[in-house]
Amino acid sequence: MTLHALPPGMTEALLSAPLADALPQPEINHAKPFPLTMAREGEQVRIQSLQGGKGLVMRLTELGLNQGTEVRILQRQGCGLVVARGETRIALGGGMAAKILVTAVAP
Repeated sequence: MTLHALPPGMTEALLSAPLADALPQPEINHAKPFPLTMAREGEQVRIQSLQGGKGLVMRLTELGLNQGTEVRILQRQGCGLVVARGETRIALGGGMAAKILVTAVAP
Protein backbone atom coordinates (compact mmCIF):
# COMPACT_ATOMS: atom_id res chain seq x y z
CA MET A 1 0.00 0.00 0.00
CA THR A 2 1.34 3.40 -0.97
CA LEU A 3 0.65 6.53 1.05
CA HIS A 4 0.65 9.90 -0.65
CA ALA A 5 1.32 13.20 1.07
CA LEU A 6 -1.20 15.99 0.73
CA PRO A 7 -0.07 19.32 -0.71
CA PRO A 8 0.94 21.95 1.86
CA GLY A 9 -2.08 23.55 3.53
CA MET A 10 -4.53 20.87 2.34
CA THR A 11 -4.56 19.02 5.68
CA GLU A 12 -5.47 22.19 7.58
CA ALA A 13 -8.17 23.07 5.03
CA LEU A 14 -9.74 19.61 5.29
CA LEU A 15 -9.66 19.56 9.08
CA SER A 16 -11.06 23.08 9.48
CA ALA A 17 -13.97 22.68 7.01
CA PRO A 18 -17.29 21.47 8.45
CA LEU A 19 -18.07 17.91 7.40
CA ALA A 20 -21.39 18.91 5.83
CA ASP A 21 -19.57 21.26 3.44
CA ALA A 22 -17.12 18.54 2.41
CA LEU A 23 -19.78 15.98 1.46
CA PRO A 24 -22.09 16.37 -1.55
CA GLN A 25 -25.69 16.94 -0.49
CA PRO A 26 -28.44 15.05 -2.35
CA GLU A 27 -30.98 17.19 -4.15
CA ILE A 28 -34.50 16.85 -2.80
CA ASN A 29 -37.15 17.18 -5.46
CA HIS A 30 -40.47 17.79 -3.69
CA ALA A 31 -42.32 17.83 -7.01
CA LYS A 32 -41.50 14.18 -7.79
CA PRO A 33 -44.19 11.80 -6.51
CA PHE A 34 -43.20 9.17 -3.94
CA PRO A 35 -45.16 6.38 -2.19
CA LEU A 36 -47.19 7.39 0.84
CA THR A 37 -45.21 4.84 2.87
CA MET A 38 -42.14 7.10 2.51
CA ALA A 39 -43.81 10.16 4.09
CA ARG A 40 -42.69 11.16 7.58
CA GLU A 41 -44.96 11.36 10.60
CA GLY A 42 -46.52 14.84 10.81
CA GLU A 43 -45.89 15.57 7.11
CA GLN A 44 -48.64 17.10 4.93
CA VAL A 45 -48.84 15.54 1.45
CA ARG A 46 -51.05 15.80 -1.65
CA ILE A 47 -52.21 12.66 -3.47
CA GLN A 48 -50.96 12.68 -7.07
CA SER A 49 -52.16 9.27 -8.26
CA LEU A 50 -53.55 5.92 -7.18
CA GLN A 51 -51.60 2.99 -8.65
CA GLY A 52 -53.86 0.05 -7.71
CA GLY A 53 -56.46 -1.94 -9.57
CA LYS A 54 -60.07 -0.88 -10.07
CA GLY A 55 -61.19 -2.30 -6.71
CA LEU A 56 -58.46 -0.55 -4.72
CA VAL A 57 -58.99 2.76 -6.49
CA MET A 58 -62.75 2.54 -5.81
CA ARG A 59 -62.15 1.70 -2.13
CA LEU A 60 -59.71 4.59 -1.65
CA THR A 61 -62.09 6.95 -3.43
CA GLU A 62 -64.92 5.85 -1.12
CA LEU A 63 -62.66 6.70 1.83
CA GLY A 64 -62.16 10.20 0.39
CA LEU A 65 -58.59 9.61 -0.78
CA ASN A 66 -58.86 11.05 -4.31
CA GLN A 67 -56.27 12.58 -6.59
CA GLY A 68 -55.54 16.12 -5.36
CA THR A 69 -56.62 15.44 -1.76
CA GLU A 70 -54.28 16.62 1.01
CA VAL A 71 -53.66 14.34 3.99
CA ARG A 72 -51.44 14.54 7.07
CA ILE A 73 -49.52 11.54 8.41
CA LEU A 74 -50.59 11.09 12.03
CA GLN A 75 -48.95 7.81 12.95
CA ARG A 76 -46.67 5.14 11.50
CA GLN A 77 -46.75 1.55 12.74
CA GLY A 78 -44.40 -0.68 10.76
CA CYS A 79 -45.60 -0.35 7.18
CA GLY A 80 -49.09 0.83 8.18
CA LEU A 81 -50.16 4.44 8.51
CA VAL A 82 -52.89 6.52 10.08
CA VAL A 83 -53.63 9.60 7.98
CA ALA A 84 -55.97 12.54 8.56
CA ARG A 85 -58.14 14.11 5.89
CA GLY A 86 -59.71 17.07 7.62
CA GLU A 87 -61.15 15.69 10.87
CA THR A 88 -61.39 12.13 9.52
CA ARG A 89 -58.73 9.57 10.44
CA ILE A 90 -58.06 6.67 8.08
CA ALA A 91 -55.89 3.61 8.82
CA LEU A 92 -54.06 2.18 5.81
CA GLY A 93 -52.02 -1.00 5.52
CA GLY A 94 -48.58 -0.89 3.94
CA GLY A 95 -49.76 -2.47 0.68
CA MET A 96 -52.47 0.15 0.16
CA ALA A 97 -50.22 3.03 1.20
CA ALA A 98 -47.47 1.93 -1.21
CA LYS A 99 -49.90 2.33 -4.14
CA ILE A 100 -50.71 5.94 -3.28
CA LEU A 101 -48.22 8.35 -4.86
CA VAL A 102 -47.95 11.74 -3.14
CA THR A 103 -45.93 14.97 -3.19
CA ALA A 104 -44.94 17.04 -0.18
CA VAL A 105 -46.97 20.18 0.51
CA ALA A 106 -44.93 23.24 1.43
CA PRO A 107 -45.50 24.21 5.09
